[in-house]
Amino acid sequence: MKKFVISLAVLCCAVTMSAQVSDEMNPLITSMPSLSIAPDARAAGLGDVGVATEADFNSQYWNPAKYAYMYTNGGITANYTPWLRKLVSDIDLAYLAGFYNFGDLAGGIGASFTYFSMGDVALTDANGKTIQDVRPNEWALDLSYFRKLHEYVSMSVAVRFLYSDLNNGYNSSLGGNSGEMHAAWTMAADIALYYKQPIELPMGTSNLSLGFSLKNLGGKMTYDSITSNFIPTSMNIGVGYELPLNKYNFLTFNLEANKQLVPSRLSKFADQPNGKYSQDAYSSLNPAKGWFQSFADAPGGAKEEFNEVRWGAGIEYSYDKKFFARAGYSYENYYKGNRNYITFGLGFHLSIVSVDVSYCVGLAASNPLDQTMRFTLGFDLYGIKDLVNNKK
Repeated sequence: MKKFVISLAVLCCAVTMSAQVSDEMNPLITSMPSLSIAPDARAAGLGDVGVATEADFNSQYWNPAKYAYMYTNGGITANYTPWLRKLVSDIDLAYLAGFYNFGDLAGGIGASFTYFSMGDVALTDANGKTIQDVRPNEWALDLSYFRKLHEYVSMSVAVRFLYSDLNNGYNSSLGGNSGEMHAAWTMAADIALYYKQPIELPMGTSNLSLGFSLKNLGGKMTYDSITSNFIPTSMNIGVGYELPLNKYNFLTFNLEANKQLVPSRLSKFADQPNGKYSQDAYSSLNPAKGWFQSFADAPGGAKEEFNEVRWGAGIEYSYDKKFFARAGYSYENYYKGNRNYITFGLGFHLSIVSVDVSYCVGLAASNPLDQTMRFTLGFDLYGIKDLVNNKK
């Protein structure tokens, strides 16, 4: 059982980090890393950027403040991502989201549900004998409120419940100094801002957009009531510019920076002479203190802190806002995870339904995102309502 827990924890970290901790490598390892996986095909096709892109049905994940600028007052979406398909066939991520806008003065609400299945796993004892077959999983449920503050500015807040069950309810003693293995949970919150400024040009109206979000500001998670780890708290800043080529053709450019607000294990503030945190000291570190400490704790100084920033860039071509072609690039420093890949995507948006797909090509060895496809299906609830009313 103990071997299973250690192996599964390493797997979870590898899913998002693609790197191992060593004297040279210092990736930021968190609990519930599935929260960092981009769930929708549109953002995935743009190099995993979304905090400052044009509003869409999946804005709940990236920046719920964007919902205030949606072309419709209500919608729902379903997303599916198969995971590590080169190795296994039963790990996947499902994401459902929706929103409703009551109006500029009243604002609106958004909600989403994320479910990450880690497939079927056999728990074994020290002799390799199977104890029980389990299906580890993680899920999150959140609710947001968004509202326009100005013609060009909107804001949102969100609350989230996080749940991670690595042994699928089979709670058994780990032996040694550890307690009983159990499911972990915590609460978190998001704060986001969105700015959208139209700019008149001879060929039409362009749009400059800026986005900012603080995601997963919350408590730590523990599976044994003794040790604990930070959740993937992050600060995201992005900029986008939509350029009209003519009445029907548009190009949009996006750039985004993501800084994990998670303290380093190899740290200037570590309690051990070798510069590493002991597990006890890291577990007792206050979450809020860890967020602020994450800006200045890397042993490599300002250079290493800058290396902790993950970058994404994307370009989107649209014809009449109905057909979309996308490409993107995501970069992460080699010593911080090495998640480097290029992405491609297509989208078709009709009056009541939208379909998006994306494909990822990993640029680093053993990248878990390599050859990953993501699928999104969205529905305009007001469009459906109008269609039904017109038929009556």
